[in-house]
Amino acid sequence: MKDFKDKVAVITGGASGLGLAMARRFAAEGMKLVLADVEEEALRKVETEFRKAGVPVIGIRTDVSRAQDVERLAEKTLATFGAVHLLCNNAGVAPGGVVWENTVADWEWALGVNVWGVIHGVRVFLPIMLRQDADCHVVNTASVAGMLSVPNMAVYCVSKHAVVTLTECLYHDLAQRSSRIGVSLLCPAYVPTGIIDSERNRPALLRNAQRAKTAEELAREEAMRKAVLSGKISAEDVAEMVFDAVQTNRFYILTHPKIKDAIRTRIDDILLERAPTDTSKPPR
Repeated sequence: MKDFKDKVAVITGGASGLGLAMARRFAAEGMKLVLADVEEEALRKVETEFRKAGVPVIGIRTDVSRAQDVERLAEKTLATFGAVHLLCNNAGVAPGGVVWENTVADWEWALGVNVWGVIHGVRVFLPIMLRQDADCHVVNTASVAGMLSVPNMAVYCVSKHAVVTLTECLYHDLAQRSSRIGVSLLCPAYVPTGIIDSERNRPALLRNAQRAKTAEELAREEAMRKAVLSGKISAEDVAEMVFDAVQTNRFYILTHPKIKDAIRTRIDDILLERAPTDTSKPPR
């Protein structure tokens, strides 16, 4: 995409974090915004912010794990703006824990949002984009966790690996058809956003039974919180990288160059058929 003025961007998880930063960046280019989020109050707040700034915007409460919600999102987008040119499948959650202790609820929640959310976005919006026969772009937010396998993050890593391969396959499928739809895969590492507190949005039906957390669990959560909040690259920095990738039609967006060594180590582990290296530990 080269021309952004008056084009329509649909962004899931658009009321906070990376989604909101992307919305602000694309709004600065003159785009109309459709913001989808499960948090009603936050959604109304940012919708008001954009309206006051003169940005054409609608906010639609959406649980991306539900097919009917995403279908309704598309219907309202077309009813309001008549088209969609940029789709950012960005909504995500991040449960942690040791893999054998993760509950069915943990898996259903994370796979519902992180994987089915992207599946629904692609399934619903790509046919619309193809019919338009216009320059369009899709950005799927994965994570470096989609390229690594690290301790205490199995549920999250599984979900993000799925997004990586789904997006790579999407790229091939569109390339075979010589479509005008570009694709980018966003793989950030630690960025200070609200994803560390994503439990706030877990549906009641998928909540785990209340119990006292062990000292190990509390220490693990605190370490993860510190790692995320100490990230040196901001959501605004990432949004700028996303804009550049859309504008230049670049596929991989690796926001933290230093993480490439860990990715290379994992690939070498596979090719050399050796046991997985714990890339969460600093190299000796």
